Amino acid sequence: MAGTFPSCRYFPIRPSTPVNDGTQAEQWAAQYLQQHGLKPVAQNYRSRFGEIDLIMQDGATLVFIEVRLRRNANFGGAAASIDARKQQRIIRTAQQYLAGLAHIPLCRFDAVLMDDHGMQWLRNAFEV
Repeated sequence: MAGTFPSCRYFPIRPSTPVNDGTQAEQWAAQYLQQHGLKPVAQNYRSRFGEIDLIMQDGATLVFIEVRLRRNANFGGAAASIDARKQQRIIRTAQQYLAGLAHIPLCRFDAVLMDDHGMQWLRNAFEV
């Protein structure tokens, strides 16, 4: 499902750094997903295995979301940057998060991809 950025500016006016751009992309993604009915649970959850950008609730399903921002597709674009190694780090981090819950809900792994063409939300971007 593709959409447009919630802001008319793609990148912030302040000096652009990967951290600033990544933080802004996560905010845009969270806003977009909330507009589509998901409810925020956590942001930037970190464990020794890695980080999950957004954790949201979609009905009874807990959704672990990777947000990827790429200015161009010179190195394969946003989707290509979520390779098997990155997926395994996200899965292991999600398992760590789930270990702290009283019961394990249904889960899925989504991705929100952003580049100079817009924003794309991929439900079930990868599976365990």
